[in-house]
Formats: sequence, structure tokens, C-alpha cells
Amino acid sequence: MRVRLVTADGVEDRRAEELPALVHGEEGLVWVDIPACDEDAAHALSEVFGFHPLAVRECVERNRVPKMHAYPDHVFVVLHTPKRGERGHVHYVELDQFVGRNYLVTVHGPVNPAVPPEAALRETGTVLRRIRAGRLRPSSSWELSHAIVSAMIRTQEEFVETVTKDVWRLEQRVTGGQVGDPEEFLNELFRARHGLLAVRTMGALGAATYGRMQALTGISPAGRPLVADAADRLARVRDLAEGEQEYLHGVIEFYRTVLTIKSTLIGQAQNEEVKRLTEASFAQNEDLKKISAWAAIFFAPTFVGTVYGMNFEHMPERHWVAGYPFALALMLLGSIVAYVLFKRRDWL
Repeated sequence: MRVRLVTADGVEDRRAEELPALVHGEEGLVWVDIPACDEDAAHALSEVFGFHPLAVRECVERNRVPKMHAYPDHVFVVLHTPKRGERGHVHYVELDQFVGRNYLVTVHGPVNPAVPPEAALRETGTVLRRIRAGRLRPSSSWELSHAIVSAMIRTQEEFVETVTKDVWRLEQRVTGGQVGDPEEFLNELFRARHGLLAVRTMGALGAATYGRMQALTGISPAGRPLVADAADRLARVRDLAEGEQEYLHGVIEFYRTVLTIKSTLIGQAQNEEVKRLTEASFAQNEDLKKISAWAAIFFAPTFVGTVYGMNFEHMPERHWVAGYPFALALMLLGSIVAYVLFKRRDWL
């Protein structure tokens, strides 16, 4: 837990033991920054500041959506910034704030172990450097909170810019016909869409949270314009992400159309090949039918000749005057009958 006192001359680091006197004093603006809400930090939030147990528990546990709770002397608000992880996963980096009359308490996390610790401290670290350099002199807790929220909004805008670069690169690959592996390319498209959807959700829910905060009566007159500005800028992040999401949707639809056309052409080519093979097979079948028909036609005389070619001891036709002509006639008749039958079946 880091205790700081912000005055017109800059910022001073103070010891944690001084916190009760600083909170109840009038020396300046007290800024307590808690990197992780451990047991000691939770005790300070409960005993020194007297925060509601539900709010303290929400600092210890992870909150998956922005939220705001208003109390008589302070406001508790939760926001998130995006952090890109492996394979397009978007980490929600949480920052909790207690905005009081003369103090601001910022609580980081909890965050995923895969998120570097410095990522959670990025916005508060930026504001602290600005104060130490003399570029920022917040005179109230709302001004200090607004500076931190503005830094969070810039992180969201930078995230949209980063994903937009990916979207443009993907669009160029589609229009240039250099997609590569279709499955991996689709994964890249949907990872980009997931990133835009995540930051859009952060902006939309943050804008709704600060929009509701504008109606609170406990906010000082000087703090109301700052709250309204934060709500407007968060809404702009939402609109930016929505616009890029629509553009990406067009890229995805274009790619789906290309895949559909390719599939249709391939299917037509396959159908033509099947048709060609079918016609060839049909032609082969016709040839086989003709060959089979002629073989059957010549089978009749061959059969008769084979029978009469056997050396039977008793063959009455051998003693007939018209024995051999009868055999020849039988051969001819068999061939004629077979020819007529096959001709009727259109095999010849």
C-alpha cells in the first residue's frame, strides 16, 4: 500500500502509519494506491476509511463488469482496461476507485497471473509521473480520478488502434488473394473481432456507469463536468470499436463470399468430371452390350456345330438325306432369333 499526499507543490510519499491523520486532516489530497488488496490493505479500507464490507470484498475479488456504488461520503467505481494475451485473448485489467471528499483510493486487480504486474499499474504510474514532473496539479479527488480514468480511456483507444491495424492487414490479404491457410486465417479474423467486441463492451459499460454517476447528488459541482467528460469519452471508445467491428464484419463477409464462389466452381468442375466419366462409362457399356450381343448371335451356330462335331455312335440325323442341311438351318435360325431379340432391346 502506497500512501501519497498531493499538494500544490507536487506529491509526497508518506508512511502507512500516517494514513488516519492524513484522511482526517486538511493538509491536501490523499492518494492511496494499492497494487493488490491483501489482508493489510483490506484492514485499512475497513478500519481507517470505514468502507462498506461489500465494497471491500469487491476489491479482494475479481469483478467482471464495471460497476458503481454511491455512499453518503464517497463513490465506489470499477473499470477495466484491455490487455492482449496469447492467441487473441483479451485480459480484463481491473481498477477499483474510492472517490471521497479529500482522498482517492485506487485498488488494482485481481488480475490473471498471465498479465504482467506493470500492466495493472500502467495508468496510475502515468498519472504519478505527470504529477512529479509538474504537468498535472490535481486539486480535488475528482480531478485526480479523472486523470486516471483518462489514462485508462487512452489505453482502450490504443487497443482499438492496434486491432484496427490487424483488421487492415487482414483486409489486404483478402483483396490481394494471399490468405494462406483458410482455417488459420479465419482464426485471425475472429480473434480480431473478439478484441473489438471486448473493448467495445468495456467502453459501453463504462459509459453507462459514468452516465449514471452524473445523476448523483454527492458529486461536487467541479466534479460533474469531469464525470460527464469521462462518460462521453467512454461512449466514443464504444463507437470507435463498433465502427471497426462493422468494417471487420464486411471483411469477413467478403471472405465468405470468396470461399462460396471457390466452392461453387470446384463443385461445378467436379460435376463436369463426374459427367464426363459417366458418359465414358455409358459408352463403354454400349460397346460391351454390342460385343456381348454379337457373341451370343454367333454362339448358336457354334453350339450346334459343337454338338454335331461330337463323334456319337447313334446320331439319326447322319442317316437323313437332309441331315447336314438341317444342322445348318438350325445354326442360321438360332443366330437370326438372337439377332432379332438383341435388336429389339437396342443392343445392336
